[in-house]
Amino acid sequence: MTEVSRSASVSAPVSAGKGAGPAAAKLRCIEEGCGATYSIEEALVVCARCGGLLEVELHALPGPVRRLLPSVWAERRASLDPADTSGVWRYRELLPISADGPLVTLREGNTPLYEAPRAARYCGLDQIWLKHQGANPTGSFKDTGMTLAVTHAVRLGARTLACASTGNTAASLAAYAARAGVRAVILVPHGQVSSAKLAQSLDYGASVLELEGNFDTAMRVVRELAEDGSLYLVNSVNPMRVEGQKTVAIEMMEQCGWRVPDYVVVPGGNLGNISALGKGFVEMLRWGLIDRLPQFAVIQAEGAAPFAHLLAAQQRNANAEIEPVADPRTLATAIRIGAPVSWKRGLRVLAETGGTSITVSEQEIADAKAILGRDGIGCEPASATTVAGIRRLAADGRIRKGETVVAVLTGHLLKDVEYTVKYHSGRLTEPEGAAAGEPKSILGAFANPPARVPATRAGILGYLRRDAPNSSAE
Repeated sequence: MTEVSRSASVSAPVSAGKGAGPAAAKLRCIEEGCGATYSIEEALVVCARCGGLLEVELHALPGPVRRLLPSVWAERRASLDPADTSGVWRYRELLPISADGPLVTLREGNTPLYEAPRAARYCGLDQIWLKHQGANPTGSFKDTGMTLAVTHAVRLGARTLACASTGNTAASLAAYAARAGVRAVILVPHGQVSSAKLAQSLDYGASVLELEGNFDTAMRVVRELAEDGSLYLVNSVNPMRVEGQKTVAIEMMEQCGWRVPDYVVVPGGNLGNISALGKGFVEMLRWGLIDRLPQFAVIQAEGAAPFAHLLAAQQRNANAEIEPVADPRTLATAIRIGAPVSWKRGLRVLAETGGTSITVSEQEIADAKAILGRDGIGCEPASATTVAGIRRLAADGRIRKGETVVAVLTGHLLKDVEYTVKYHSGRLTEPEGAAAGEPKSILGAFANPPARVPATRAGILGYLRRDAPNSSAE
């Protein structure tokens, strides 16, 4: 079922025996004063009337069906049906399109929830849990949304799919487009994408176009290209991406035994992640699957923090709107975004959950990333903003010692190996332009540099004896 070879209605119900079909759905503009609605079968990513963002609005399933959902989803884990082995399509009752047609899936989702004792001690908390989206097929959370967006595109007959990317969306689109047999066109800022992420897009056969400027430049251009409908846009402005990514929240709750954590902490870039997770929790609450909402915290790098600055500005002026950062700067390239397209969605989630958004420094990100490595887990730099932010929130008393905290890690350690090697070898520096003068070094408080030793038994044993106190350093 990973090959797309037959047509199917976007809204066809799933077959009997697989549980209830998807809830009836439509697209609705989120802008106050507009609220225009559209069919799910329209290839729209923004409102045709006002240009605002669209979101999927589900019609609730009957109460008896809703009460059965947790057991239905649990039973599907034993199934070999491709729709059930996907950690997205398994939750099809909360998705707007049917799993009973052709799917473009790489068995995405199914990501682990790890306990992280060293990270917890580092943050001064009793316990931290890590929902690691880096375990997805292309190594990032993007896959959970991409399976839905590409499936939707193919069923609508789209042949060319496009995105702007700092690397992870590019890799994900390239893989899923290859799986579907359609063309992927990817716009990336030249020289600002890690070689590992670029390699994925190239290997999967995508057309990779490198542009001068930053991610926001690429995003502006790809949205212009998609205006006439010749390209199907799969960035997180696309409501289907959000629908797929919201299943991360459902899977998290399954893994937590349906006990809602006190805090869910996510990195903040284009803000599709907070939008999707928030929507997932709100819908679970509305459908009676959980009894409360967690508080959300969105963590941004100091040099690329328009959303955190907006939250601070709204403390002074409730009507303040986001001010883009013209030249965002951070080594956490996945969140080097100055004009996040989903800021209104993200703001609504924080309002609904009493959440917050703060910034962390490059030094804090680097050390938090190293600590996550010491837990045997690891992640790309952007993901480590979560633990850096948790540590700061705990120090400020905003997260209390005994509270339950889940950090969402969005990308795999191998997404940016250059960063990791530079940190451990003492060669990591602040982003260019972050400050006047020579680049400031980032000191590796938990650096673990390689050692050169003689190729002899005595030389190696001597080194191990000398280095023994550092072997369990945190």
